Amino acid sequence: MSEDFNAAQFSVVPKEEPPSPQSAFGGHESSSAASSEPTPGATPGAPSAGGAPSTETTRQSSLQKIMQRKRNVWQLPHSQKLAKLSMYSACQAEGCRCTGWKLPEEHKYRDVEGTFCPKFTEECRNSHCKHSVDSHLSHLADIEEEQLNGLLGTIVDVENLFMSMSREEDSDTKKVYYFLFRLLRQCILTRQQPVIRGPLGDPPFESPSMFKAITNFVFFKFHHLSQAEFHTMSEVARTFLNCLNQWNFEAPSVRGRDLSHEDASTYKINYMRWLMFCHVPAFCNSLPHYETSVAFGRTLLRAVFQFVSHQLLYKCRTEKDRMPMEKRLLLMHMPKFLDALKHEVINEESPIWDPTYKPAVSLLLQRTANAKRQHEAAASPSSAARRATAEGSQTKKYKYSNDVEDLSNEAVIQAMRNISDSKNNRNNEVVFPVNAPRDEAAKTKESRREIELHIVGNSLSHPVSKQSMIWLLGLHSVFAHQLPGMPRDYISRLVFDPKHKTLALIEEGRPIGGICFRTFATQGFTEIVFCAVTGDKQVKGYGTHLMNHLKDYSIQQGIKHFLTYADEFAIGYFKKQGFSKDIKVARPIYQGYIKEYDGATLMHCELHPSIVYTQFSSVIRRQKDIVTELIAQRQHEVQKIRPGLTCFKEGVRSIPVESIPGLREVGWRPVARAQRQARPLEESVDPEKLAQTLATVLVAVRQHTAAWPFQEPVNQAEVTDYYEHIKYPMDLKTMGERLKKGYYVTRRLFMADMARIFSNCRFYNSPDTNYYRCANALERYFQTKMKEIGLWDK
Repeated sequence: MSEDFNAAQFSVVPKEEPPSPQSAFGGHESSSAASSEPTPGATPGAPSAGGAPSTETTRQSSLQKIMQRKRNVWQLPHSQKLAKLSMYSACQAEGCRCTGWKLPEEHKYRDVEGTFCPKFTEECRNSHCKHSVDSHLSHLADIEEEQLNGLLGTIVDVENLFMSMSREEDSDTKKVYYFLFRLLRQCILTRQQPVIRGPLGDPPFESPSMFKAITNFVFFKFHHLSQAEFHTMSEVARTFLNCLNQWNFEAPSVRGRDLSHEDASTYKINYMRWLMFCHVPAFCNSLPHYETSVAFGRTLLRAVFQFVSHQLLYKCRTEKDRMPMEKRLLLMHMPKFLDALKHEVINEESPIWDPTYKPAVSLLLQRTANAKRQHEAAASPSSAARRATAEGSQTKKYKYSNDVEDLSNEAVIQAMRNISDSKNNRNNEVVFPVNAPRDEAAKTKESRREIELHIVGNSLSHPVSKQSMIWLLGLHSVFAHQLPGMPRDYISRLVFDPKHKTLALIEEGRPIGGICFRTFATQGFTEIVFCAVTGDKQVKGYGTHLMNHLKDYSIQQGIKHFLTYADEFAIGYFKKQGFSKDIKVARPIYQGYIKEYDGATLMHCELHPSIVYTQFSSVIRRQKDIVTELIAQRQHEVQKIRPGLTCFKEGVRSIPVESIPGLREVGWRPVARAQRQARPLEESVDPEKLAQTLATVLVAVRQHTAAWPFQEPVNQAEVTDYYEHIKYPMDLKTMGERLKKGYYVTRRLFMADMARIFSNCRFYNSPDTNYYRCANALERYFQTKMKEIGLWDK
């Protein structure tokens, strides 16, 4: 790309169908350009795009002020909203090319966001237009309030960009601001969502991303630490990534002085990408936003790492004493983290930048086992203390028992029969026990056809039955009565919107509850808009039953995610239905699609495709009954009185403990033999030291004169039948790759792969060949090297 970057190279391509405008343009902000509120060019919420990062508090404060500006605009009377929009709407009069109505000269400095509202018959100040406000709004007669608010939010972003552009001195930054200004300006005219297309490409720009590489780095460098230390380094890495996401990078005109021409050109491209996709959308949320650590990879990190690390270390020294204790502990480990990361960023062969890199399975298992053990110790201190007393002071590895016996099918079937017989013999009058599932009564009523569930909705493409319209009217009444905070016209607009559907709960021909939802198939999630049950039918499990039916319906449609904004009174209900405040759907997937509500909390539920949710509680209860019955059977067996041992009377001096009748039945298992003392450089010590030692041996073997046949995998084109005879091939190159990925956590894995090379060679080749002789010679050399460092015990 030429360094003479021009914003006009980009094409402005609005999407064909804009999503819900209130959230499509991202939030609740607005103000005029002349407002005294902070503007993007002057606040950390919209900082000038160079220099060190501002504090998180200042950034958040600025973003909140921008958000408040949009809320103020949304609360204006409808006429003032239209007047504001007319200033950015093209004149519809034939032959007129005016792109926005301008206040008459006498009102030139009046603010339509205050108390002033122009008359819709007043003429535009533009001498080439002279048309009224109505001429600029005639094409917006059918605009909905949500879409109007979305366009007004975009107008605020346009004004902020204009102010940023006028205050910005760097030419490259100014070009990006100008391009984005034109993009949003055109999207207001076309009433569509902005999409950025151009020679800079689309995020992510590199693979792996910074986030993936740093994650790899933590496992690669710190997997041998204790669980607490590993967790600390993970938090340090998270802090470092957060700093990168909040950082304001230097402009190319400043940064380029210290770079070569090629590096400066590359940095300029990445800087403009960062501006366009990360920096500007952070305060101008009408644009799609990406985190820096997700959109960029090694190239940008290498360019800014030295400067960022110096600033972070300076921050650690100067602000450590003013921070909370937990933050202070993290900053103490930051120098060690940055020093280790610096080597991996520079190293061309570092495995953390390999897109296919995965931590060794043994490392993941070890980390999982440690985490589980620590969790159990925290959950039950008394049991942990008892375990520590039994094990003594010697530290042991956590191991799973391999001799656990599974139950036979006959035992499970017999338990199910016993449960059925016991239920049939009960004579009490209790229909459901106290701990019955919440939806048990609703499921019984549905099986008796006392209630029905139907998916209903309006349509513009085919006729809607009279019954469906009656049910929709009834559902509207239910939602309006149970959700008094929602405007009735807003409920009407969504319930009767063809894009929304409602799962209706029908009793005696009338709706008593329902869930209104909208499915975004292309995005893979369903938005739950309203959920309510009539007051006299609540606390009967109908809400749970409705949600379970909607989950099964969504799985059938291939949708596995629910999103909803819950008010403070509904959070408890949604938590019981499996929703969480931990949103596991990436923000770009739902941003601009789901409707946002002030004072509400976004919640997410992930569905499992193999679960039938309407039967889930019954299945769990059935499993619990079976386990209880099996425990009762085992207790009955344990309580059996067994005959005493007579073998000692017959002269037997000793017997194995496991041969005592009934001992295994009560759960006794033979104690595993103590493992022998670990050899030097085994997995019990520093894996890095072992890896370095094995790497030294491998390099020496590869440099031996007899190693030439084994350097790389056998070429099948040259030796066509090799892989028909050799099922498990191995070579020195593959061993080198395994060593880099951390596969050789013990010396025996390394020795086994090396032995496989020699055995494969001798199996395929006859003893009179050079290959056979090379294998023998190299094997002897390998054994000698292993003995020299004390790793050979054969």
